[in-house]
Amino acid sequence: MTATLTLETMTSEEEYGPRNCVVCGDRATGYHFHALTCEGCKGFFRRTVSKTIGPICPFAGRCEVSKAQRRHCPACRLQKCLNVGMRKDMILSAEALALRRARQARRRAQKASLQLSQQQKELIQTLLGAHTRHVGPMFDQFVQFRPPAYLFSHHRPFQPLAPVLPLLTHFADINTFMVQQIIKFTKDLPLFRSLTMEDQISLLKGAAVEILHISLNTTFCLQTQNFFCGPLCYKMEDAVHGETVVQNTVCTLWYEVWSNGQEAAQPTISHSRVPVRVFGVDHPLPQNPEKIAAPGARVCAHGCHGSLLS
Repeated sequence: MTATLTLETMTSEEEYGPRNCVVCGDRATGYHFHALTCEGCKGFFRRTVSKTIGPICPFAGRCEVSKAQRRHCPACRLQKCLNVGMRKDMILSAEALALRRARQARRRAQKASLQLSQQQKELIQTLLGAHTRHVGPMFDQFVQFRPPAYLFSHHRPFQPLAPVLPLLTHFADINTFMVQQIIKFTKDLPLFRSLTMEDQISLLKGAAVEILHISLNTTFCLQTQNFFCGPLCYKMEDAVHGETVVQNTVCTLWYEVWSNGQEAAQPTISHSRVPVRVFGVDHPLPQNPEKIAAPGARVCAHGCHGSLLS
């Protein structure tokens, strides 16, 4: 049971005025050990009850307990604490108190870590804007690249004898289009533009395919096991039917979604991974890895704020 309930959980002082300690009359700070008391009486009660030998009143228990006189007789003060309802069983041991304080410290630290500065908020808005302009809507535009007619039916049966060339052409076109959109996305990031052209090319070579995988995860339906891109529906059979070329695009993506589990198909998580992978320092042959590390660390530090990027 919690030993302290602050006045924040009670009716505001602005409405009812300040509350007074029921033991000494000083200003109360909350409910402590089941009674509305000040900090002084709270600490006194905890210290006194923990002692093996209790205080004795030399005046037969008739001492006044007030804000001015409360220190004069510990015995009468303790007795009044008990009379107003303060409970010994609500006092935590030193070990339990230390654990509670540690939990409170962790919660405060976690709350502080989630509070973003203005610069961090602007960075997230920049990433979100670039993603919304170039990556998010690109799947609805696949319909512009000569898709075979059967891709328009979400409930179509598999057609093993369908011509494969139109499908191969369609996938080649959308692959080129997606890479172009990823390049536009990165060009909208000031951190990316601050790098040399050599490092920009290096990062794109290392991240473009992975970003496409991550982005396509958001179109995957776990129930039907299909990719839905606007009015088009891509099935696993399309990858198998298209032989090697198509398998390298759709089939690989299909397997990756399932290897990553259901988390991979969650748009919030996938969107937050895109900028993180752009600035990954593990990409091949960067000319200036130390310059990539600085902006990369800033982006990766906010990858946990996926909800802001969804």
